[in-house]
Amino acid sequence: MLGGLLERVVEAMVNGIAAGSYPAIVALMALESALMPVPSEIVMPFAGFLVARGEMSFAGVVAAGVLGNLLGSVVAYYVGRRWGRRAVLRIPWIEEDHLRVAENFFQERGAVALFLGRMAPVVRTVISLPAGMAGVGPATLVLTTIAGSVPWNAALVWAGVVLEENWVMVKAYLEPVSVIIVIAAVVYVSLKLRGR
Repeated sequence: MLGGLLERVVEAMVNGIAAGSYPAIVALMALESALMPVPSEIVMPFAGFLVARGEMSFAGVVAAGVLGNLLGSVVAYYVGRRWGRRAVLRIPWIEEDHLRVAENFFQERGAVALFLGRMAPVVRTVISLPAGMAGVGPATLVLTTIAGSVPWNAALVWAGVVLEENWVMVKAYLEPVSVIIVIAAVVYVSLKLRGR
């Protein structure tokens, strides 16, 4: 039952991205890089499904993802530059730990962190903020964002292509994986509520 539900969710996501085409990918990836809770780990593999089906091009999807990352990163950069840490921590889903990890990552590695940070989960979403707070030049931000976003997006799209090509095999594992996901989600929410 859960496997069938997860399968329908996958199809709904793929159809949603297909309906919006490349602009939808740009918008979703821009939201992720502008501190919104839209994970690229979901968006880009679903776009990869469409690449495998011949409905979109690999290069076009990667380019749309990179453009979205760049647009969102510029927004986050200027938020960090203008309003700083205190304003950022008012965003409900940005936790101080996430920002601290990105700040430490940035301070230890300097401008190289902007490139490497684009390929590190969690860090990639908030790395533009400490860059803005530190006054990194806009050109450096743009170049490192593009250079780091290309391999990340390409890898996620490729993962989606591989999944689609092996979808019959993937479906066989949906049921047990779905159960694990539901249990993990319930445990996570319970621990969060207990913590509060």
